[in-house]
Amino acid sequence: MNESGGSHHDGRRLARAAALQVLYECEIGRLTVDEALGVLDRVGEPEAPVLAPEARAFAEALARGVGNHRAALDEHLAQAAQHWRVERMATVDRLVMRLAVEEWLHHAATPPRVVLSEAIDLARSYSGDEAARFVNGVLDGVLRQLKESGALVEQSAR
Repeated sequence: MNESGGSHHDGRRLARAAALQVLYECEIGRLTVDEALGVLDRVGEPEAPVLAPEARAFAEALARGVGNHRAALDEHLAQAAQHWRVERMATVDRLVMRLAVEEWLHHAATPPRVVLSEAIDLARSYSGDEAARFVNGVLDGVLRQLKESGALVEQSAR
């Protein structure tokens, strides 16, 4: 159990949502990751649980990783999203996909299919069903490319 009363999985889910909010603040508010990290004190509504230290650290690592690896992440997205320029994608969709690819490449503790499922859920929650389908299609292509190149090895879900 974490401090917010949920499981490790719930903490990771909250951390991904928090990282998405940080990145959105960066994108829309033109903030640095450090400036936007104040969002991590609460996720969502004022009564939302405070992130446990482990979840907060994970959210920070994801947000900083996306900031540091943005060009490489966008390259993966561009290769998989035929006929779509990354900068023309909806902001939330683009950020959700960057988070997933960052997690696959630099935070491999979670099985890739779980990360994909979580990204689809984030897209659905913050952007809608059509966005979830788009994110699923692009990330499925990225996942396939990463496996084929040997950059990622599929793990079984625990």
